[in-house]
Amino acid sequence: MLTYPPKPQPGDKVAVISPSAGLPELFPQVYELGLRRLREELRLEPVEYPTTRTLGSSPADRARDIHAAFADPSIRAVMSSIGGDDQLTVLPHLDPDLLRANPKPFFGFSDNTNLLVCLWQLGIVGYHGGSVMVHLGRGVPHPYSVEPLRTALFTSGEVEIRPAGEHTDEAVEWDRPEALTTSAPMAPNQGWTWRHADRVVEGVTFGGCLEVLDWQLAVRRWLAPFDAYDGAVLLIETSEEMPSPTQVHRILRNFGEAGLLQRFAAVLVGRAKAWNIDRRTTPEEKVTYLAQQAAAVRRALDEYSPGVLTVFDVDFGHTDPQLVLPHGGRIRIDGPARRIWVTC
Repeated sequence: MLTYPPKPQPGDKVAVISPSAGLPELFPQVYELGLRRLREELRLEPVEYPTTRTLGSSPADRARDIHAAFADPSIRAVMSSIGGDDQLTVLPHLDPDLLRANPKPFFGFSDNTNLLVCLWQLGIVGYHGGSVMVHLGRGVPHPYSVEPLRTALFTSGEVEIRPAGEHTDEAVEWDRPEALTTSAPMAPNQGWTWRHADRVVEGVTFGGCLEVLDWQLAVRRWLAPFDAYDGAVLLIETSEEMPSPTQVHRILRNFGEAGLLQRFAAVLVGRAKAWNIDRRTTPEEKVTYLAQQAAAVRRALDEYSPGVLTVFDVDFGHTDPQLVLPHGGRIRIDGPARRIWVTC
């Protein structure tokens, strides 16, 4: 069992760090909007660190900020500003004894999967989701995003998660003024898709961004012995880089050949991002991409974990709105009832 760190209370200080990319330097207005919502809507006082607003900070400097945030007794939670692509290089600079001795709720997704995996091995429950710029810096905050973040921050106990009523994978460019006042148009959400939903599964969650998990498998510095994942629930979702269905299958095949994929009792697959500012797909192209990616996941699971309970299009990861899910926390998936509960 992993340990849930103590939760903050309204009025407490929270660290805002950039353990991946220091994009607050590049998009300060979006970042400041996220900080303002952190203060006004969540009633938390953000505390910044030397690399929070600095692009190109060294891995060692970013690790020092992580250490400072976790070691400071006045800081009650730690939130990432955003993701990136090189947090893997920060992990060797971390002091596991310091983190283990000072557990804090950590919020982040995408490249922050690296730190979540590290905390999992140290026995600390983290939270997949909640980056300041992505979650709170959008033009119009979505209640489906804000309320799960509020729940994860301030409450303990079991809560049911449900599909969002609408969703989008599009965005307004952050260098345009409209990004501070408007959000991309939403489309109706068709809900979650269930497969082999003939049982109830209870366990702890593990996972995150699929591409980052592949890096972790390659390095194996912070993965626990594979038997630690027996009966856990795998969370997987793909990034804005929109990996090809072939790449998705190959990554999951790597997990299977390593003997990891077949350890999990159930799999939650996040709603895939099928549009990006640098790759503006048509509605028809989106449908094709999503169908092909889901088929790639199904193929890999059938090869290495046939019959595993799987739920597709769950609203976490690189989707909008976005759930905040405990990482290492308890989850209960009732297949026959088509319902899911997580313990925050």
